Amino acid sequence: MKKRRLGKTGFEVSEIGLGCWQLGGDFGPVGDETATAILDAANAAGVTFWDTADVYGDGLSESRIGRHAKGAGVHVATKLGRGSGLYPDHYSKDGIRRSLEGSAERLGLTALDLAQLHCVPTAVLQDGAIFGWMDELKAEGLIRHWGASVETIEEGLLCLEQPGLATLQIIFNLFRQDAAEALLPMAAEKDVGIIVRLPLASGLLSGKYDKDTRFDATDHRNYNADGQAFSVGETFGGIEFTRGIELVNELRGLAPSGMPMSQFALRWILDHPQVSSVIAGVSKPEQLADNVAASEQKGLFPALMGQLMAWYKKEVKPEIRGGV
Repeated sequence: MKKRRLGKTGFEVSEIGLGCWQLGGDFGPVGDETATAILDAANAAGVTFWDTADVYGDGLSESRIGRHAKGAGVHVATKLGRGSGLYPDHYSKDGIRRSLEGSAERLGLTALDLAQLHCVPTAVLQDGAIFGWMDELKAEGLIRHWGASVETIEEGLLCLEQPGLATLQIIFNLFRQDAAEALLPMAAEKDVGIIVRLPLASGLLSGKYDKDTRFDATDHRNYNADGQAFSVGETFGGIEFTRGIELVNELRGLAPSGMPMSQFALRWILDHPQVSSVIAGVSKPEQLADNVAASEQKGLFPALMGQLMAWYKKEVKPEIRGGV
């Protein structure tokens, strides 16, 4: 597995990471045996960056990771700020400390490698006090580094103004390309590691779905398909599902011959050198091999990259709900 530097953390992490949202059961039920097999497969494949959050399964994802024997060099990042007691407008230094202490306990750690603000409201970011609290908690030794996971380019640029910010997690994929123009260059200038989530737009870009696909009642792709539970931009990248299927079918004609859709989508992200790690979630351990294989694919030609950007601006961007 190829590795990249995670910004000013200095950590060397696998360029294909593991998103652990599904370990909390938010993509449908995942049993302990399957969760263990997924983490075992990540270790075996050299996937050394795992991303979770306190609210994934109400702590279940963190607890499963904490019980698992992690491989050498594995860095676990968690997130905070969407749980009860904080979200949407009860943020305080003491509340954040309690949240982080709970995450550390579930993960079996005394200090967290990386704690990320988890899509906290824009107004909280604009106020700025929360950034100072994260700096203070780092100085106290509860966290080694802190970052932020954001919904929009505007929020990302706001976070990049903070000197203490080590990483920025963004939605970035073939259906959400705007970050390439201003945000990624600024992050590189400030030595902020970029973590990409939703690289396959909740699975749409895997090419495995059609208009008749149905999801489990407990899967956010069912209960949040139109933003009923949280930001509509988080599910299918903000694209309405049936329209997303149509767009994926258009993309098939642009993919290099013999390259699977999922690897095409991941390779496109990896061809942006500012990206440190792409956190792709899996519901079955065998899916990890497909994700990892994207790291070995040849880079896309510059002419194709330009064609894909032009296609995005014309066909996709007008369809995005929830902001970019």
